[in-house]
Amino acid sequence: MKRFRYIYISFLCASISVSCSKELLELEPADQSSVETYWTSEDNAVAALTGCYEPLLGPYRGEGSWLLKLEDITPNAFEIDDGSGASSIARGDNNPTLPLINSRYQIAYEGIGRTNTFLANIDLVPMDKDVKARYIGEARFLRAFYYHNLVEYYGGVPLILDPPNNNTQGQLPRNSKQEILEVIYSDLDAAASVLPISYTSTDEGRATKGTALALKARSALYNERWTEALAAAQAVIDLNEYSLFPDYRGLFLLENERNSEVIFDVGFQFPEITNNYHELFQQGNVFKSLVDAYLMTDGQSIEESGLYDPDNPFENRDPRLNQTLITIGSNFNGQLVTGDELFADLTGYAYKKYTYFTDDEVRTAPQPNQSEINPILFRYAEMLLTVAEAENELNGPTSRAYDAINEVRNRPSVDMPDVVAGLSQSEFRDALRLERRVEFAGEGLYYKDIIRWRTAEIVMNQDGLDQNGNVIESRSFNPDRDYLWPLPDRDILLNPNLEQNPGY
Repeated sequence: MKRFRYIYISFLCASISVSCSKELLELEPADQSSVETYWTSEDNAVAALTGCYEPLLGPYRGEGSWLLKLEDITPNAFEIDDGSGASSIARGDNNPTLPLINSRYQIAYEGIGRTNTFLANIDLVPMDKDVKARYIGEARFLRAFYYHNLVEYYGGVPLILDPPNNNTQGQLPRNSKQEILEVIYSDLDAAASVLPISYTSTDEGRATKGTALALKARSALYNERWTEALAAAQAVIDLNEYSLFPDYRGLFLLENERNSEVIFDVGFQFPEITNNYHELFQQGNVFKSLVDAYLMTDGQSIEESGLYDPDNPFENRDPRLNQTLITIGSNFNGQLVTGDELFADLTGYAYKKYTYFTDDEVRTAPQPNQSEINPILFRYAEMLLTVAEAENELNGPTSRAYDAINEVRNRPSVDMPDVVAGLSQSEFRDALRLERRVEFAGEGLYYKDIIRWRTAEIVMNQDGLDQNGNVIESRSFNPDRDYLWPLPDRDILLNPNLEQNPGY
């Protein structure tokens, strides 16, 4: 149930503030109640735990800086006004003052400060021990999630596991990425051991066993810890709690929220907490590179297939193209897309995902910037493709790897042919990487993919083109610098022990 979060956030704000000050790392709390008076009831503990979830809302509301803006620094799309700094990063002008660089760092440490405060005090609360263990599991998952979102973009950062204290933490040096990864996996293993597989409707949306395992699978995959990634993803599958949603387009519609494929999402509720995904995604300005990446229905590329007709470029294509993207000449919200509408206005392509509209059914748009669609952070298809990738890296393209990738391709509304049998490990790797790109287009995962595959220096040193092949934005990527983001300049200035990443 979406509402549980907002009820307790209101209670939290009235009783205890675990928000951050403007000190180093945004970690200092400003408690309105003493520890002795606050940590005395389960209601207060629930409010504090909900406060640990609350930093998830920031990066997924507004412009969706951890979702749509991450797409804008890939060959998939671009940011028009550069308000977040995504376009600056894509053009090679990455610097430690950009809003996207600063906000990710600050939001993650805000969440870490809250979870550390919760974990340090929850034992003071008299309550059922099993419920308390579950709450601790949720907090440890969240702390792992926040640290994951630091180390994958900045590398090693200060590792803080105690409640906020600027006197002891404000001048800390960076720990290694490896040290932080071990804490992440320790937190996730502990969380998975106590979290339930599912909840009743009143607690729906909280972290589950599958959520903790899914984050471990992603983190291990990103760090080429193939055995751990394979085991964690398979463990999610073996829960028998999730399955592919039959309708790929419907997977992202409001009426199908928290369907069988969703492992974890961020809850929004009109009118209390909203985002503006409906407007932003249909203004997504997708590049021709992404459109051209979709295969033909015979499983071949547009360069190879005899089915491709340049005069009708969207016919006989992987159905996910027309289920993911708005294209000129297609229908969207019951009208023909001509290119003069709000959507597809610069490149000729935009996203359908996370919009309210379907192709043929005329629907009423929500109030401006008032969408309540939940962004999906983890879904079942990612676990299948993690199995395929990790298995291929460990053992080559075995039947297990083929079965996993083909299950995604065989989704009823997609029904693409199986990957060609008999591929080499390298050939299967290329097929897997393409599959991830088209399956997760618009979901903020492709940026980390091209970073971890070390292909960003190739694909991000190419111009972004519109539907006619005209250059919309020139891209640049410095492989000696840009595989890591800089630490925010403010934190570097205030902490002499904090070493900046190379090249900044």
